[in-house]
Amino acid sequence: MRQLSPPRHADLMIAAAAAVGFASKGIFAKLLYARGWDFESVLTLRSLGALPIVWIWAVWRAGPTAVCRIPLAAATGAAGAGALCYCAGVLMNFYALTLMTASIERVLLFSYPSMVVILHALIQRRAPSRRVIAAVALTYAGILVVVGGPNLATLHENAFGGGLVLSCALTFALYYLASERWTPAIGSAPFTVIALTSATLLLVGISVAHHGHLSTLRGGVPDALLMAGLILFATVLPMLLMTEGVRRLGAQRAALISTIGPPTTLLMGALFLGERLSPVQCLGALLILGGIAVLQTQRSANA
Repeated sequence: MRQLSPPRHADLMIAAAAAVGFASKGIFAKLLYARGWDFESVLTLRSLGALPIVWIWAVWRAGPTAVCRIPLAAATGAAGAGALCYCAGVLMNFYALTLMTASIERVLLFSYPSMVVILHALIQRRAPSRRVIAAVALTYAGILVVVGGPNLATLHENAFGGGLVLSCALTFALYYLASERWTPAIGSAPFTVIALTSATLLLVGISVAHHGHLSTLRGGVPDALLMAGLILFATVLPMLLMTEGVRRLGAQRAALISTIGPPTTLLMGALFLGERLSPVQCLGALLILGGIAVLQTQRSANA
């Protein structure tokens, strides 16, 4: 196993910047919704805008041969993972953002590492350690508290949207497992670009079928700036920065740093959307982040 050197400040900043960028996704989406956009149009244009940049990155990083000459089995696996995660999962996620605050959505989405642990245990038919079980229990206790917990009215209000976000988190976990399966053979850049291309084609088809035409940018300069922010600052740049952060720090360190994402979304939600979580919901968010931190440090120790 490659030994990682002590992290430099620049490396930490790269991973932190990626987490902050991803944390802003819900903020940009909610601001576009407030200007009359529907979630399908936002998601479709986001994917169409990001796809050419991701292709350029993939060709630059892996070379045109590696991207265009992928074995059929690996291409099928990547396309299926993209359809599941970047199309079905993200559709559920963006729809959930029409039903609940960006702060709650981001916290719930962070449950996917615990799902990865559970799926790994099921696939390997091996019981996780007591520490991992405790961390998973802590995470799901936090989820229950965040969506309402003892407040039945809040629980009812967030139940459906929360279910959609957790379903999206499950597709993220399955995408992670598919990535583990195929990227050693073809590389992360080809896998990512095939996955995103598959999802974008499906999203375009869904948008045309639903609206009768392909969604186009409208609303003038403010809408264009918000869409550009969603594509560049909340999607493409964070993805590239996270890739670089993982290369420099390793997956475990980068994942630990990414836990600053949900608190960042809480802050942005308060500043730009006027969102507020109750003290009990903030406690639930801390429980989720604590459980994820324990899981990541456990995986780091086992690596």
